[in-house]
Amino acid sequence: MATAPARQASAARLEPCEKQWIGSHLSTAGSLRAAIDEAVSFRFGAVQIFTRNQRQWTPKPLAKDEVAEFHAARAGTLFADGRRIVSHNSYLVNLASPDADNLAKSIACERAELERCELLGVPVSVAHPGAHLCASGGKPRKPADPNDLDAPPTTDELDGLRRIAKSIDRIHRDLRGYRVRIALETTTGSGTNLGYAFHHLKTIRDLVAEPERIAYCIDTCHVFAAGYDVSTPARAKATLERFDAEAGLAHVAAIHVNDSEGAFASRKDRHAHIGEGLCGDAWFRAVLRHPAFAEVPKVLETEKGDAPGGDAWDLVNAARLAAFCGSK
Repeated sequence: MATAPARQASAARLEPCEKQWIGSHLSTAGSLRAAIDEAVSFRFGAVQIFTRNQRQWTPKPLAKDEVAEFHAARAGTLFADGRRIVSHNSYLVNLASPDADNLAKSIACERAELERCELLGVPVSVAHPGAHLCASGGKPRKPADPNDLDAPPTTDELDGLRRIAKSIDRIHRDLRGYRVRIALETTTGSGTNLGYAFHHLKTIRDLVAEPERIAYCIDTCHVFAAGYDVSTPARAKATLERFDAEAGLAHVAAIHVNDSEGAFASRKDRHAHIGEGLCGDAWFRAVLRHPAFAEVPKVLETEKGDAPGGDAWDLVNAARLAAFCGSK
């Protein structure tokens, strides 16, 4: 294990991360403020957190002292106004579920997450759109079947997208006046997951009654594994232009910057360290340098632990991302 001074020395070289809003998903084990404290010590410019145990349907309510400590940790730092902080909701949530009981639990779980974010002053909560589970009679695709990114939603998919929108509307009605937005994340399209096509996200946003409360999260690994060609500078640029045309870059409120262990169009959600996967430099340069993302949190979701040189992998990956922001 690397010593704390070695980590601090490495962190001191990460000033570009502050400027470029680059950071990582950091642990809140022990206390919510732990993630803020670590982000500050690493000189990160963004951070993503779980506000609760994401493996439990019903979280313990936030204590007043937890909320106060979280706000105190942010005071006087880059995270003071909250814009560089995002949460990720529970992986249990499926707002497209056709099962009434599961859908009710998913809605309650998502509502609780937004309530926590509002108390903590976290303006964006990332959420996977959901899985339709072939409830309308279609057959599940085989794992090797590619996504058809140009096709309109199938009956199963459209019904699932409508269930998501109705679920969000119900949550929004319960949480009138809340400022926190749900950021729907791009997915690989594994199983029956929705959101692999950019137009899926737009369909949900168009269907909800209060679209201004819906944002997007682009995951670089997921876009690549879903089958969008980002192999060259021109193709990476074209993919972002396509997202803008089909969903809208102006609505992107968070970016997950992950490399992909899975092959192109594999529909596999397997994150790799930056530069050690298959996404390619062109894709990271296009994302890191796009003017629309200048003040959008860009967070890693890569494996923790120490890199071969002894530095924390989060520091190594963040430095690699910062290097893509240069002029060369």
